[in-house]
Amino acid sequence: MPDIPFGFALPGGQPPDPNDPAQMQQFMAQLQQLFSASGGGPVNWDLARQVAASQLAAAGDPAVTPYERNAVEEALRLADLWLEPASALPSGIQTSVAWNRNEWIYKTLDVWRKLCDPVASRMVGAMGDLVPPEARAQLGPMQSMVATLGGALFGGQLGQALGSLAAEVLSAGDIGLPLGPAGTAALIPANIKAYGEGLELPEDEVRLYVALREAAHQRLFQHVPWLRGHVLSAVEMYASGIRVNREAIEEAMGRVDPTDPESMQAIALEGIFTPEDSPAQKASLARLETALALVEGWVCHVVDSAAGGRLPNVVRLAEAFRRRRAAGGPAEQTFAALVGLELRPRRLREAAALWAALTEHRGIAGRDALWGHPDLLPSEEDFADPVAFAMAEFDISELENFDFTAPGGPEEQTPGQPEQRPDDGDGESRS
Repeated sequence: MPDIPFGFALPGGQPPDPNDPAQMQQFMAQLQQLFSASGGGPVNWDLARQVAASQLAAAGDPAVTPYERNAVEEALRLADLWLEPASALPSGIQTSVAWNRNEWIYKTLDVWRKLCDPVASRMVGAMGDLVPPEARAQLGPMQSMVATLGGALFGGQLGQALGSLAAEVLSAGDIGLPLGPAGTAALIPANIKAYGEGLELPEDEVRLYVALREAAHQRLFQHVPWLRGHVLSAVEMYASGIRVNREAIEEAMGRVDPTDPESMQAIALEGIFTPEDSPAQKASLARLETALALVEGWVCHVVDSAAGGRLPNVVRLAEAFRRRRAAGGPAEQTFAALVGLELRPRRLREAAALWAALTEHRGIAGRDALWGHPDLLPSEEDFADPVAFAMAEFDISELENFDFTAPGGPEEQTPGQPEQRPDDGDGESRS
């Protein structure tokens, strides 16, 4: 963890000296500004952005050069051409861009807000519950400061996690969630360069492989209208079952000494969330893992089909990316500890094998027709025998000629809302 988790520091990154009146006055002014900030929700997102930006500034955030911008645009253009014969879904790219790390944070923050606010609200509520009922009446308006402090603590820690993720992600769709603006394919050149050096592979080859993955994600999320809402609602449903470990919060808050600003830096909120061990929560986790695995498995299969015979090191790249996505990096682990969400597809290899079996037995059009509605997709049980699922006799005649480019497909659902079922002909939807 960085030394300055919450921005509670003076310019230059050093905590204030309690024996220096000028530094303490500056620190208290900063603290007052923090508490007076209007958050509009359980997380102080302004602080999260500041902490993430400060962390990236300290680690380095190289600007995108004109050469890198052109190289990204060319890689995405070529990737889309290679994907044409490998996918029945048309191109989903409307804009091709190269981002630095700060731009990735700024452009994806709206989705992070939707995903993290429900979890954070329970943490802030639990902090308020730590105040004895008899003391709450005496606190009066001061009670709101507890919520503000909770939002600041969570915002600071979340800013750290996002800053770490920004230093690792390779593209807008790198972690399998539709984080960026719809239709915008984005690569992060600085991270791609560092990742390629770690693999000891040519940068242009790694860039093209990442571009293939990003272009495949765009095809999926742009032309399967219900998918964005389906994936995000799966994340939200799982998050709604996460419970707060009040003992962990109480222990963390017990380490804060109001007279010692440095004690604020000792707080770590990891481990305060634990999934509820209930059948409903287990079902939510299975739904989330299946959704992530199906998306990632399709991308892996389609990309490897398109790149086979074209990229010299496609086998090495494919294996490296599978391991990277299945294991998750340090930043993903930090994020999982902070908000209780693991953003990696545990059953990636099984899902990729299932899509491969569907391609073999049903062809590319038959495989991709399954994205026509969530009820047609394989379930977790189907991972065990992909060939049996691919050869199963079920009717997809209504979707065989499905035009993924036409409007009016299954509508995208708002996260948190129930999915619409197809009409069975009597005017009522199936439950």
